[in-house]
Amino acid sequence: MHAIMFRRQGGPEVLERVELPCPTPGPGEALVRVTAAALNYSDVMRRRGDSYPFPTPLPFMPGSEMAGIVEALGEGVAAPAVGTRVFGATGAGCHAEYVVAPAVQLHAIPPGLDDRQAAGLIVAGGTAALLLREAARLQQGESIFIPAATGGVGSYAVQLARMMGAGRVIAGVGDAAKRGAALALGASDVIDTSAPDWPAALLAATGGQGVDVLLEMQGGQALEAGLAALAPFGRAIVFGKANAREAVLGAAVQARLFYDPARNQSVQGFNLGGYIFQRPAALGAAMGALLGGMMQGRVIPPPVTAMPLASAADAHRLLESRAVIGKLVLTP
Repeated sequence: MHAIMFRRQGGPEVLERVELPCPTPGPGEALVRVTAAALNYSDVMRRRGDSYPFPTPLPFMPGSEMAGIVEALGEGVAAPAVGTRVFGATGAGCHAEYVVAPAVQLHAIPPGLDDRQAAGLIVAGGTAALLLREAARLQQGESIFIPAATGGVGSYAVQLARMMGAGRVIAGVGDAAKRGAALALGASDVIDTSAPDWPAALLAATGGQGVDVLLEMQGGQALEAGLAALAPFGRAIVFGKANAREAVLGAAVQARLFYDPARNQSVQGFNLGGYIFQRPAALGAAMGALLGGMMQGRVIPPPVTAMPLASAADAHRLLESRAVIGKLVLTP
């Protein structure tokens, strides 16, 4: 089979298309022929050697989630049956023509959903649902700010926040050209986060009260700027560290939050892997809510840009440019 691998960390040029033996499923595993594999920002971080919650042993095969067809079952596995269209997360190795995965982590693709849409359901959709339900505990009528609102996680989060009864869903976009796409998802307001005064615009959108929930994926100065527009009793949920060269919380904001507690604000970290491995029931409930919303037509999968597996380096460059609307997937 063909697969993508990097033997050293660095820019997109370190990605290699290699030929490897097709894996064999072990006990409790299934072999999946990959039809679409999502490209996530975590793949970029691991390729670059950024700080990441899980080790990246070299050589490394990226790709944490995919969709495909079950080709073979390991010992003790009865389902999903051979021939079933499935999606699932494995943590690594999905940017390949075949991958083995624990059978319990594979889910049948719902009717009406194509493989390219299903490939990003766990990381983008699952993250969005867990952020709102478990981490932020979003309540009906509350306001929420969602950055990168036209990306994979953001697209789902805007729609889910609406479905959960948020009073005001404020979308953040890094390009004014994405404004229309964010409004089409159901955002109440759109803030251009490339503008230096975007926190002031965020405050203005809430009538000066600040947002009840702030989702944040950059860390450092972006987080500090966003916290200036957080309401009393507000919750900031940090679910990424795209700017890996900056501390998640600077000294000034730590002092304001932890030594001047009058505003009753909180900052909480979030990582999907912790839910996959330590709280699978919460992930299952979140995915159930997401899929239920999709079956009701209240949540629409984001648009998909598909690129050949052999063009993985170009796909990484495109993702790093932040020009993608929706999800980016690789197709073997």
